[in-house]
Amino acid sequence: MKSVLMIAYYFPPEGSAGAYRPLRFVRHLSKKGWHTSVITANPYRYERYDPDLLGLLPSETEIVRVRGHDGWQAIQGWRAQRIQERLSGASGETADEIRAAHSKSFRSTIRRTIQTIAACYYQPDMAKHWVRPAVEATVKVCSCKRPKVIWASAGPVSAWVVAQQASKKTGVPYVLDLRDPHGLMSCYELEVQPPTWVKHRLKRTMYRLFKGAQSVVFLFDAVAESYCRAFSGALDPFKIHIIPNGYEGTTEEFVPSNGNKFTILYTGVLASYRYDTLLKALLILKKSDPAKARTLRFVFIGEGMDELATEAARLGLSDIVETMGPTSPVEITRLQREAHAFLVLGRLSTVKGHELFAGAKLFGYLKARRPIFGVLPQDETKKILDRVGVSTVANVDAPPEIVAILRQLWDAWSEGNLRSFLPEPAKCELYSAERQTEALVRALDGLPAAEPFVPGAVEIPPSLQEKIVNNTVPASDFGWT
Repeated sequence: MKSVLMIAYYFPPEGSAGAYRPLRFVRHLSKKGWHTSVITANPYRYERYDPDLLGLLPSETEIVRVRGHDGWQAIQGWRAQRIQERLSGASGETADEIRAAHSKSFRSTIRRTIQTIAACYYQPDMAKHWVRPAVEATVKVCSCKRPKVIWASAGPVSAWVVAQQASKKTGVPYVLDLRDPHGLMSCYELEVQPPTWVKHRLKRTMYRLFKGAQSVVFLFDAVAESYCRAFSGALDPFKIHIIPNGYEGTTEEFVPSNGNKFTILYTGVLASYRYDTLLKALLILKKSDPAKARTLRFVFIGEGMDELATEAARLGLSDIVETMGPTSPVEITRLQREAHAFLVLGRLSTVKGHELFAGAKLFGYLKARRPIFGVLPQDETKKILDRVGVSTVANVDAPPEIVAILRQLWDAWSEGNLRSFLPEPAKCELYSAERQTEALVRALDGLPAAEPFVPGAVEIPPSLQEKIVNNTVPASDFGWT
């Protein structure tokens, strides 16, 4: 039996988005006859604790949890938990006072100073202290299990460092998997940027990691192209595999929902997503067609909803826009089945590399089989929706177009014809976990991708043109020519 040792800093019971991709691969590699072991973090504090996810793990998968001893992060974890407890038990007015206190200029100055020091010290990232014990655990598992390959998921990039150092000690080749374009998208950067020498050091680290890998997995062609240009000479195109995120199981049968309001559901984190033009479009619709607006309901569920709720109230849209905090996966599934359509948004245009993004929620939407209403820039999310036959996508910069698409969907709902706007099931299957795992097995076996990556076939995103051109790391920098 083939075996793989997986390095995944985020893993159940962590329930944040970063844990789902490695969890999905563990489950489906096991179904394909691979024995899986996982080295993961035992953090001081989980970002989103979800013990129910542990029940999804194959019983034969060995999980080794490692903690890097870091007094500073232990204090920060305790402090964050204490603040959250205060906010959860406080009234709305008291919660606003607590947030305002943390935003005062004096505290902001101290916070920026600490972040600058942290950016210099924590290299390649905040998981720095996890690397040494994780390498030791990986080497130990390799000596017992003798895996065929080590697979590492980033972020954090520290997981890649663990794989590279363990590979050097054991001779087991390693495969790198990049969930998000860290180092390219500005939403993953710190509030205070580190000095140039620190950035260059990180680039040197990533260059070596890419150079020594058996295979490198990216989500999209444009992401691979961007890294190939940013790290000139580090990435062999024949070692590159394109494996986007996906969904488990089969797509659901479409069953029209009841209700006297046309309900559009958004789930997940909202921070750094753009919704300003959607609110403008709703305001236009409410003024031009108040009767239709009264039967319209947008439900937003997840983290970071406070600003949206405040802005909706300011615009007089609280009768259309509803917000809720995070809830359980079971409740999300129930709400999805009650919704008539799903909403997907793009990242803020101020985020460098926003065009490279397609959130994990998109693939859950494809599985749940509802019409999808997109308010998007020209990004990877739009490319996927185009690929699966979704026509109800509006330009994020065009409120009148958003209104027009919304009217189309509303008319279809009122006529009982929403089925005509469903994604095409055969094309959605391209994003099934089974397909993605088949592609991953080729990377683990050291084989070229079934659909080869072709350098230069796609352009890098406009928002990254200047950044990549000015910050390319040539092979000559490291004596590799």
